[in-house]
Amino acid sequence: MADILIIDDEKAIRKTLTEILSFEGYKVDEASDGEEGLKKFREKTFDLVLCDIKMPKLDGIEFLQRAGEINPDVPVVMISGHGNIETAVEAVKKGAYDYISKPPDLNRLLITIRNAMDKSSLVSETKVLKRKVSRVQEMIGESAGIKKIKDTIEKVAPTEARILITGENGVGKELVARWIHEKSNRASGPIIEVNCAAIPTELIESELFGHEKGSFTSAIKQRIGKFESASGGTLFLDEIGDMSANAQAKVLRALQEGKITRVGADKDISVDVRVIAATNKDLLKEVEAKNFRLDLYHRLSVILIHVPSLNDRRDDIPLLVDQFLTDICAEYGIAKKQTEQEAIQLLQQYNWTGNIRELRNVVERLVILSGKSITAEDVRNYVMPK
Repeated sequence: MADILIIDDEKAIRKTLTEILSFEGYKVDEASDGEEGLKKFREKTFDLVLCDIKMPKLDGIEFLQRAGEINPDVPVVMISGHGNIETAVEAVKKGAYDYISKPPDLNRLLITIRNAMDKSSLVSETKVLKRKVSRVQEMIGESAGIKKIKDTIEKVAPTEARILITGENGVGKELVARWIHEKSNRASGPIIEVNCAAIPTELIESELFGHEKGSFTSAIKQRIGKFESASGGTLFLDEIGDMSANAQAKVLRALQEGKITRVGADKDISVDVRVIAATNKDLLKEVEAKNFRLDLYHRLSVILIHVPSLNDRRDDIPLLVDQFLTDICAEYGIAKKQTEQEAIQLLQQYNWTGNIRELRNVVERLVILSGKSITAEDVRNYVMPK
């Protein structure tokens, strides 16, 4: 059920419009002037606003401008008995969806409301889809560690150098890999991700190199591997420290010769792939423990990029929280919530064992459970351990 806010200093108009729209199945809220209307607009997310132009305290045009700063996606239909063509044009230029003269024609009013909300729904859906198909998220942060990563990406992305990204779980290693691909000469090609830790040892070779039909029991048809799928683009090997010894040997060959062989086949296939690897392990210690090949380590680590933990870049937390609030509130279709400074300070003091991933989950939790704004008390109640 859609929520509509009516702002008009004439009580009779408000009452008439409320009765009509309530009968049509809308939920209606009223405000007797622009200031009261703006207060309600800040406190609650409406689907549409009907607003008079000539009002005490705050007129309709000024309300329109301020409402657009708070939530520009909510359509505002201006209604006035003092209107003329110039007023209507000004209102639309300032962002109004439409302009209707008093007394409003009932049929036109209802059609305008339906059209406005249909357009609003399409705008919201389009924004969600654009976020989903966006090639890469922005790297948020101004700390020394993040600036160093950004500078390194600018230098190495246009080259063909293989890169090893290290860092704890949840710090954003995949995002770094995607930025490298996006700024590389291979950006028009695919970026294919393989989580080496999530694939059983007996299947990793088939996943990376593909297999021929009948090469093993469940191989009922030929399969193209990730190396072939990424040809012309980038192959991102996440958690490469968990790769089996056999797969490591084949990856080493692929990097040395630019060729792979499908499981169960004799024929070599040439591949043109840039490999970016990532791990949360110390690979040199894994080499000492004979869990990882030293020659593969050297092949992968032409360029080393270490992504710092969130605890090592606490100054970036306000920027990250602000970005997460923008994204999450947009996904939920609500006005962006504000955060008290003390709440931000508490988040900066928290021990982030799950890094950026944990911070985003916490911000989403606060958006859901908090009131009009996110307070320090909300952080204590919903984030801090009891």
